[in-house]
Amino acid sequence: MKRFAPFLLLVILILFPLLVRDDYHQHLMILVLMWVVIGAGWNVIAGYTGQVSFGDAAFFGTGAYTAGLFATKLSISPWWAMAAGGVAAMAVAFPFGWICFRLRGAYFALATLALNEVMRHIATIWEDLTGGMVGILIIQTFVSKVPYYYIALALAVAAVIGVQAVMGSKWGYYFVSIREDQDAAESLGIDTHLYKMISLNIAAFLTGMAGSLYMNYMGFIDPEVVFSLHDISIMAILVGIVGGVGTVYGPVVGAFIMVAVHEFFRTGFFGFFKGLAALTGSQAITTLAKYVMQAHVLGFGILVVVVILVLPNGIVGDWKKITGWLPLGGGRRSAA
Repeated sequence: MKRFAPFLLLVILILFPLLVRDDYHQHLMILVLMWVVIGAGWNVIAGYTGQVSFGDAAFFGTGAYTAGLFATKLSISPWWAMAAGGVAAMAVAFPFGWICFRLRGAYFALATLALNEVMRHIATIWEDLTGGMVGILIIQTFVSKVPYYYIALALAVAAVIGVQAVMGSKWGYYFVSIREDQDAAESLGIDTHLYKMISLNIAAFLTGMAGSLYMNYMGFIDPEVVFSLHDISIMAILVGIVGGVGTVYGPVVGAFIMVAVHEFFRTGFFGFFKGLAALTGSQAITTLAKYVMQAHVLGFGILVVVVILVLPNGIVGDWKKITGWLPLGGGRRSAA
């Protein structure tokens, strides 16, 4: 059953827009699939290679702006920027990695944090190219969300299969060896700098493509949106941690959970506070609802603390522990 679970999930995802025609839920699923791609990319560099990165916003924003500039400056369909956005993100990642992979641990993480800010300031200041804080607006290709959904689904499936293939190859073994002990890997003759560069560029390519998809889907970007530390970089890390760092399907599970948690807070517990305020007419509840709807970062923090304390390997990584808590799992274990 465990072996067929991914195929069952894929069938459900293929049928989803045919069964659920509500734009709101289709929109949420498009975001989930986009985060699967971003989470898969972060998992390669951080989960498998052990290089914790806060730089996803830099790559995501680069891909988004590539799609926007294709449409506004080159008069080329932004859909051509799906691959070009990934390549542009790699163009940012390559020189950065070449210089900064001489750093380790927290120093490298801080360098990726600085990369986000550098890219955000470039997009803000270079107004002739990027439009600055005004941003870039393009006309969306499709009125319906269904085409965007299937494009996002195809990209997510390709990302998961691609990462699985990479991790089953020689590259994957080199990535894991670097994560476990970089000095030992170097003593065995592995060019750790080269393979960290490869890992970073795979992550940048996937994240850049997700950024291009976001530009095509939303039709508008500005520096504060696509180069956001907490909305992009931190979210990518949370998707990986909650789902399961260093697991193939961890980003899939993490994306579903994190988008649901974000929406839970954004809508005031799915409209509970709004309905209660309307029912009672209480100004205090209205004020409370406003603060609750802005508290998604607090919700993320609480969730991560709980996951780290209870499930340090994430939901997928500690799945056997979770099933052991269930009555059926406990019964099987005691019977054995």
